[in-house]
Amino acid sequence: MSLPLAETGNIGCQTMPLVVITSGEPAGIGPDLCLALTGRELGARLVVVGDRDILRARSALLGRQVVLRDFKPDSALPGSSELDLIHIPAAAESRPGKLDPANGRHVLAMLDRAIAGCATGEFAAMVTAPVQKSVINEAGVPFTGHTEYLAQAAGCKQVVMMLVGGGLRVALATTHLALRDVPGAITASSLDCTLRIILSDLQSRFGLHAPRVAVAGLNPHAGEGGYLGREELDVIGPVIGRLRDEGFCVEGPLPADTLFVPARMKGFDCALAMYHDQGLPVLKYASFGEGVNVTLGLPFIRTSVDHGTALDIAGTGRAEPGSLFAAIEVALDMVRARGAAR
Repeated sequence: MSLPLAETGNIGCQTMPLVVITSGEPAGIGPDLCLALTGRELGARLVVVGDRDILRARSALLGRQVVLRDFKPDSALPGSSELDLIHIPAAAESRPGKLDPANGRHVLAMLDRAIAGCATGEFAAMVTAPVQKSVINEAGVPFTGHTEYLAQAAGCKQVVMMLVGGGLRVALATTHLALRDVPGAITASSLDCTLRIILSDLQSRFGLHAPRVAVAGLNPHAGEGGYLGREELDVIGPVIGRLRDEGFCVEGPLPADTLFVPARMKGFDCALAMYHDQGLPVLKYASFGEGVNVTLGLPFIRTSVDHGTALDIAGTGRAEPGSLFAAIEVALDMVRARGAAR
C-alpha cells in the first residue's frame, strides 16, 4: 500500500506537516493531554479527533480557556488558546475516571477517522492518546490494543511494536499475550518478518543507513546452551544466522539480563525483546515518563504515548503531557526521514 506524503497545513507561504491526534478514552487523561497542546510550538499543525462537549467540559474542569475550532485544511494555524478539532460525537456523557462501555465504539470511531486520513494522505502522521482495552471489549468489540487494531485496519499481516525513549529503541517480538502463550508465538517465520520490518523501518523512517539490532533470548541466560530451553537453538539463532548471511547487522540471541547494559547498547540502534515485560520495563525506566510507542510496518506513521489512561488523575490537572509531546516529535522526525528518503 503506497501512500502520498502529506505535508499539508498552509500558513501563508509556509507548509507544515499535518498531524492528527486521537483523544483516546474519554474518561481518562487523553482529553487533558490534548488540551495541553494549545500554545505549543511543535513544528507541525495539529488536529485533535474527539468529542467537542467532552473536551469543553474537561477544559472547564481544568480551568483552561481553550477555543475548539472546527478543522478546515486550508485555514491558518490556530491561535495560542485555540485547538483544531474533528468532532466525533460520543454515545454517552463522560465523566473523568468513570468508564462507560457505551463509549467503546466512539473510541474506535476516532481511530477510524485518523486511519482514513492517513490512508488518503490527508495527514502526515497519527498520534494516539491512551485507550482502555477493557471498556472496548465490554462494548462487544474484541480488542487487544492499538497495534493490532491498526494492523488489521491497514491490511497488514504483521506489524511491530517499538518503544523509543531514554536513548533506547526497544521492539517486541510478541505484544499483548499471556506469558504462557509466548513460546509458541515465536516462530521462525514470524521472527524473520519482525526483524525485516525493524531493519526496513529503521532505514526508511529513522534515517539509519545500516541499522544494528540486538536480539534477546527468550529463556534465562539465552537458554544456557539448551539446558534452560531450546528456543534460542531451534528458532531464534537460526533466523539471526540467515539474516547475517544476507549482510544484515543482527546479533544474538543475547541474555536479556545483560542486553541493556549501557556499554553493550552503545553498539546497537535497537533491541528486540521476545515479550512485552522483557523489554518495556527497561525502556520505561530509562525514559522517565516520556517514552513513545511506535508501530513499525504500517503504511503510515503512527506514534503514541507509552502510558495508560490514568483514570485516577483524569481531570485533576496532574496529568503530565511529556509523553504526548515526545510522541509528536518522534512522528515529525519520521516524517522528515521519510521525505529525505524519497
